[in-house]
Amino acid sequence: MNRLLLFLVLLLSFSSCNQTKYALVEDPVYQSGDDQEWASPDYNDQNWPKERSSIPDQMYWVRAVVKIQDNTVSDGHLGLQVNAFGAFEVFWDGQKIGKNGSIKQAGQPEIPGTSSTCFMVPDSLAGKGNHLVAIRASQAYLSSDFRPVFLSIGPYDHLIKDPLIVASFLNMTAGVFLIAAVYYFFIFINSRKREYAVLIFSVTCFLFFLLQLVEYIKVYINIPYHQFYWRLEIIGILTFVIALLIPWYYSIQFHFKRKLWLMAALFLLLLSIYSVNYGHYDLTAKYLCITMWIASVGIVGTAIFYREKGSKIVMAGLLISALIVYLLYYDFSLFISFNIIILCMLYLHTITSRDAEHEYRSALLLSARLRTELLKKNIQPHFIKNTLTSLIDWVEESPKQGVVFIQALSKEFDLLNEMADETLVPIEKEIELCKVHLKVMQFRKEIRYQWSDSGIDPKEKVPAAILHTILENGITHSKPLPDGSIHFQLNFTMGKDYKQYTLFTIAENREAKDKKKSGTGFQYIKARLMESYGDAWSFGSEALEKGWKTTITIYL
Repeated sequence: MNRLLLFLVLLLSFSSCNQTKYALVEDPVYQSGDDQEWASPDYNDQNWPKERSSIPDQMYWVRAVVKIQDNTVSDGHLGLQVNAFGAFEVFWDGQKIGKNGSIKQAGQPEIPGTSSTCFMVPDSLAGKGNHLVAIRASQAYLSSDFRPVFLSIGPYDHLIKDPLIVASFLNMTAGVFLIAAVYYFFIFINSRKREYAVLIFSVTCFLFFLLQLVEYIKVYINIPYHQFYWRLEIIGILTFVIALLIPWYYSIQFHFKRKLWLMAALFLLLLSIYSVNYGHYDLTAKYLCITMWIASVGIVGTAIFYREKGSKIVMAGLLISALIVYLLYYDFSLFISFNIIILCMLYLHTITSRDAEHEYRSALLLSARLRTELLKKNIQPHFIKNTLTSLIDWVEESPKQGVVFIQALSKEFDLLNEMADETLVPIEKEIELCKVHLKVMQFRKEIRYQWSDSGIDPKEKVPAAILHTILENGITHSKPLPDGSIHFQLNFTMGKDYKQYTLFTIAENREAKDKKKSGTGFQYIKARLMESYGDAWSFGSEALEKGWKTTITIYL
């Protein structure tokens, strides 16, 4: 938090720098044509217009009076920054101090200059008083774009270094968002449950990284003026997409009910703003951001009404971002406010992740408790007593069958013991447990239980003992058919994005008692599915005319 405050203070200091303390620059005047006398400070330019106009492929001149103040540069050298389209030569009091590109000459094409260039003013010409800046220029490219010429005066070192310092701080934040984008993208692709809010956050962070990179790439790379608008086009597109993604993220995280309608309306509104104001790049970006902010405030305001977690903190962040935009210079406020908004998104995501982790841990605890209860249920006193009573009868009447009974009971306990600490077990072992249990229950109840399965893939795994639990419910709540049998049929099917187990209990259904909540068996099954597959599953159980149908669907 302290680092963030320091970062904001530094940006505020940069934004408050006033270069006019070194000099005052009068509004420049323009004239088409080419005359070397126009570089002289003695030339009378009172009739020159203050608005630029030109004829394609014709030379033009710019003149401006610069008044050096009392507090001149005490260390280093005075610098002149020129922001203009074209290739040009710069004169200070009639003396040429530099050039940008190469002016179009007879038989030689123009070599475009950059849109922003710094020149060092000789110390002998940097004294107190009035001075004349004259610029001789050509604009062979974008010749219909009469962009004004902007002049800035200040210490040469500051003119060079200050943009680099500001860019370095913003690029550090850009690097943070790049790391966040990669990190959350890996979380998305490796999660059992694909949460698209995580993907949207990752993409937003990456686009914001690109936005900051493209905005300040001009500090590190000389961009010819005829390619100047390419960068602004990219910035406009990035801003458009970000302005769409941020409200979309909030609508998902705050469970906004009509998010599709909202996003469709927002997309059309942003597209209208982009189309109507095309070519007015800063104005377009500003309107896009305002629209994004209003949509976000509407979504978060609704979330506050419904008392969604984190909504008040996010609203505070949105209001602070608006205050910063109001108080600070646009180029700084835009990125600071975006940083705050994305930090609010990150805060909201941490809340969601915390809740998801809490649910996962609760599912694990419930699964462990139910697993213990399941084992207890199979060794509880009345089960042991009834089983041993049946075993005694079988040993007395048919010792050979009694031995088979003992072996089946022992096998069932061995399998249950092996599965007790497993999350997923091979489907073949689960089927083996079901068959052994049916053998035990056949001795106990003297009912002919039959098992069959189809389409089983031996490579598949299922949560431990869930089919065994469904089987027990079928035994408990079913009566044998007239021929004295109960048949269990397990079918496995696999689709493009799911796999499904269907267990049919073919028997006479017992009369239903008063409806109650899910029993321990169903709770165990659902907890096991949640533990292994998150929310990517469904469970259903319904009565049929002759028996019962239970379906478990696992989504891929």
